[in-house]
Amino acid sequence: MADQHIHIHSPQSRNGVRDMLRDAGLRPTRQRLALAELLFSKGNRHISAELLHEEAVIARVPVSLATVYNTLHQFTEAGMLREVAVEGTKTYFDTNVSDHHHFFIEGENRVVDIPGANVTVDDLPPPPAGMEIVRVDVVVRLRRSE
Repeated sequence: MADQHIHIHSPQSRNGVRDMLRDAGLRPTRQRLALAELLFSKGNRHISAELLHEEAVIARVPVSLATVYNTLHQFTEAGMLREVAVEGTKTYFDTNVSDHHHFFIEGENRVVDIPGANVTVDDLPPPPAGMEIVRVDVVVRLRRSE
């Protein structure tokens, strides 16, 4: 699993996070810096906007949930995060932007990487005219066996 992870920078320091934002074409505002430090200082992980907002409140970062959502989407558009849609209303943001798939553990609301490149998707339908397939995301749902 660890060999798949891509590290944009080593964002342990505020300067590393600032450089990461600038390299992604984003202005390093105080809120972006604070949220990026929370996101990227703990290694690769999957996080919801609500959980990141909770972490921000605990860290005394004055930010609204709407700002957290907006920032996560800006980071995703800039290529710093990968969005993992699990259900219609449940989205996680993955700090590992490499090509990989996920397990979703129902009942725990947890997303984990599927190790290795073991998943293949065959016989995809041809895309409509003028379109191309960019990526296929596989989410395998799990639950604890009885």
